[in-house]
Amino acid sequence: MIKHIHTTNFTDSQRLFHGRGHAYQHLSHVNVDWLPPVMLITLYQDVEQDWLLTQAKAIALLTNECRSVQVQRRYQKFAPTEVLLGDAIEQTIVSENGLNYHIELGRAQNSGLFLDMSCGRTWVQANAQDKNVLNLFAYTCAFSVAATAGGAKQVVNIDLSKASLSKGRANHQLNNLAKKNGKQVVFEGVDIFKSNSRIKKYGQYDLLICDPPSFQMGSVHIERDYAKIIRRIPQWMNADAKLVLCLNSPDLDEEFLKNEVARECPECIFLQRIANPSVFKEAYSGKGLKVLIFQYKPTQ
Repeated sequence: MIKHIHTTNFTDSQRLFHGRGHAYQHLSHVNVDWLPPVMLITLYQDVEQDWLLTQAKAIALLTNECRSVQVQRRYQKFAPTEVLLGDAIEQTIVSENGLNYHIELGRAQNSGLFLDMSCGRTWVQANAQDKNVLNLFAYTCAFSVAATAGGAKQVVNIDLSKASLSKGRANHQLNNLAKKNGKQVVFEGVDIFKSNSRIKKYGQYDLLICDPPSFQMGSVHIERDYAKIIRRIPQWMNADAKLVLCLNSPDLDEEFLKNEVARECPECIFLQRIANPSVFKEAYSGKGLKVLIFQYKPTQ
């Protein structure tokens, strides 16, 4: 595994090895992330402990900044995390594209920042100037941090989890972006599918970011529910608004999303797909993250 890691820049948080893309034989059950100063190995099936410790020791030597190597076992209930080498670090602050984010290790399945979305956040930061932004499924509000840093006049974060939005507030405070130069950041802990009036309250919007989970028990089944979001675009968005529509499901390709948009809101024109970071290699087309940019062009 270690021979496939070629990066020499350990300043920003990043994925170092993406086995889940099935591009490396016999390693589809392993990912490695750099969350300074922690190297995090994520396993999706059991491995020999000797092999794991050998990899951990080699990874620890990649940079002098590494203070801890940890393993998260996604194949076990609650995805427990344990320290293999070094310090028992449970919280850290990482950087990406000049912005900082709180990271938590060992408390939940996800650490607080999805590394495959870094190019999407970069695009948003570069295209948010003076925009009124709607951020759906905001999680810890990393997109909102990027948009606010990019000059958005307002960002409205919507997520069912108030705990995640609380972490989002902390991320804005970390970057001195809670409210600056008249910019407003809104956090609404509501169900997207049941709170249309709350969403419309802060509109109309110039930029929509929609990054839904593929499935969340009792709240989201994206193959069924994406259409419900897309058909509300005319209610929410200004003419010529940009749309960042994301799809995480390995079972649905970008054509699924394009077809949903064509059926539910044909006034939306496809512009481009944002490439994922190069480390996220996929052996099979359509399996990885899809980030598609559309523009809303209503007929007069």
